[in-house]
Parts: sequence; C-alpha cells; structure tokens
Amino acid sequence: MKYALGPLLYFWSKQKVESFYQQAQESSADIIYLGESVCSKRREIKASQWISIAKEISSSGKQVVLSTMALLEAPSEITVMKKLIDNGNFIIEANDVSAIQLASEKSLPFVVGPSVNVYNAQTLQLFLKQGMTRWCMPVELSRDWLIKVTRQMELLNISNKFEIEVFSYGYLPLAVSARCFTARAENRAKDECETCCIKYPNGLQVDSQEGQPIFTLNGIQTQSGSCYNLINDLPMMKELVDVVRLSPLSVETFSELDKFRGNEQGGSRYNLKESKQCNGYWHNIAGLDINQ
Repeated sequence: MKYALGPLLYFWSKQKVESFYQQAQESSADIIYLGESVCSKRREIKASQWISIAKEISSSGKQVVLSTMALLEAPSEITVMKKLIDNGNFIIEANDVSAIQLASEKSLPFVVGPSVNVYNAQTLQLFLKQGMTRWCMPVELSRDWLIKVTRQMELLNISNKFEIEVFSYGYLPLAVSARCFTARAENRAKDECETCCIKYPNGLQVDSQEGQPIFTLNGIQTQSGSCYNLINDLPMMKELVDVVRLSPLSVETFSELDKFRGNEQGGSRYNLKESKQCNGYWHNIAGLDINQ
C-alpha cells in the first residue's frame, strides 16, 4: 500500500504551512495533496504559491496532487480552480463535479475526492471514462460497502483500472455549508469573519450536553468530534485498498504516518478508546463508535 497526506483542511499561517511541507518533503509519505479545499477566504497561500510548493516537493520524487474546493460559491473560486487545473504539471483532486468536468475537457487525469458522492460502480465507470486515476471513497462508508462496490467493478470490467484510496486518519470532513460556523461561534457575520478560524489550528470542538465531543467546527466545514483512526484495520485493507490517507493535524502527523507504516501487518494493537479516537464507519457502525 501507498500512504498519502491529504490536503490541509485547517487555516494555518503561511510560515506554519511552509514549515509543515518542508518536513512533508522529507517524510515517508508517497503522495502529498496540496491546496485550499475548504474556504476561499483563507488566502495566506495563493494558488500560484501552492503550485510552487508542489514543484519543490515533487523534486523529491513524491507524487503531488493539487486539491480543489469542495463548495464553490463565487466566480472567483471557479477562476482559482481553473488555474489549478491549468497548472501544466500536476494532476488534481476534484472535490466537486465541476472540477471533474473541467479536468475532463482538458484531458487532465484526476483523483475523485471523498466529498464527491460516489456510491456505486456505475458512477466510477463514468468518471473512469472522463480520466479518473484514483478514487477516495466517501468517509461515511464501510469496508463491507467497499467490497460490494469492488464486486460491481468486476462485473463492469473496471477492476484495477484506477486506485482506491481510503481516508484513514484525522477528523472526518462530514459536510460543508454556505454558513461559517466558526464565525458564528464568535458572534461574527460570515462576511466579517476576519478568518478567525486561524485561531483554531485543528478546529473548534463542539460537545453534547453530556460532555461528549460530537463535532469539530472548521469554518464552513463540519467534521467529526473524534479523530478517525484505522491503524488497527490495515490488515483488513490488503488487496482492497491501494492508498491510505492521513489528514494533516500537526507535525505529529508524520510520526502517525510512520506508525501506520509500521503496523501494516497488524503487529501492534492500539487502544483507540484510551486515546478518544474512533473507527466506526469502516466497521459499518455509528461513526463515533469504536470497534476494538
């Protein structure tokens, strides 16, 4: 299996982003996704600068993928998406069907991101014809569901014609909205948010009345309240999953990446309950639950 660092989902300072990706270049990741996929107001790093970072990282031999936005709300955001698609060097991760269409028109290979609703092999067949080379399945789906789809793929004769990727570590991106929940939490209007999300480098935790973490607010994105972690499930992914995705949380993500690589054969058993992490969706149970 290959290991990927997904796109940075949070808003960090330019200095912190550059430092993170300098370390990423030296990490054990095979694939690195770059770009702003959540909110266009986050302008510390512009599209041209993401492309420059991509060129630097690719010189180390890693595959680089440029990620597009999951929710487009303005013509200016489409302009940025077109600039990423026209970069001339790197494939893109399409997090919206419009990005798939534009990439297809340019005959540019693309990855279908987890925010695109793909639930059957017929949809995968369509995207394959348009140029898909990898598919990251939606985060709420299970191993049983993935097995069912791979059987459908065999009937359509599209098995092994693209890679399958699974979001395996990080706070799950569950939904995006036109509203900014982080701004609302600070009693700010969305148009006057002052990108206050930069104060929450791993999002803003929301607890239930019983004190249980149920969501993480990340601007217009709602994430899971617990960190998702499939490190104990790597042996179950063999011959089913090609790429394991870890979502960046901090520089500690690199040590988590090394732990994943070291546990590919299942030699260690990590206590997710003790670390307040979850793996429910993969096991076809409630997402915040744990299957030990």
